[in-house]
This record gives sequence, structure tokens and C-alpha cells, in this order.
Amino acid sequence: MYHIAVYFDVPSERREEFIAAALEDGRNSAKDEPGTVRFELIEDAEQANRFYLNEAYEDADAFDVHVKGPHFARFFEIIEEFADGPTWLIKGNRIEDSVRA
Repeated sequence: MYHIAVYFDVPSERREEFIAAALEDGRNSAKDEPGTVRFELIEDAEQANRFYLNEAYEDADAFDVHVKGPHFARFFEIIEEFADGPTWLIKGNRIEDSVRA
């Protein structure tokens, strides 16, 4: 499974607009992009107006489909004027433990 996590800093006056755009991107990606496994929007507990996107895809190719798709483009079209990010935290494949306890 392929995982990515990024964060964005958003001005307080644009907070609700960012949340709506991110949730719409997640909903539509899950509905229209079969390789999308998880799409989570997380608000930072300590830094006001910092938001994380925690996403999982079947593989890197599924993530590429997402990046090239209309939902991704629409999200960035909405937030590009005011959001600072994405700042990448992780990008890679989960390593499975073959030894089960």
C-alpha cells in the first residue's frame, strides 16, 4: 500500500473554504478513483489552521491517477491563492511484517 501525508497552513479567514475543498476532494476521489483506499483530513491539535492530509492508495500508480485527475486539480485550483503547502511528511510504501505475533 502506498501512503502520503502532507500538511497545509491556512489563513484563519479561509479555514472553512479549505476544509470544504479538502473534504470534497476526498469524497470524490474515494468515489471515482478505485485505487484510493483512505483519504483523511486532520486538524492539528496545537497549531491553529494547520491541516494534514493522510492518504493511502493501492499503489503508487493509483496515487498518480489521483494526481492527474480532476478532483486533485479542482482542490488546488480552490486553495492555491491562500494555502501554504503542501509540505510533504511521508511518501512511500508500507512495509508489511511477515512474522505474525
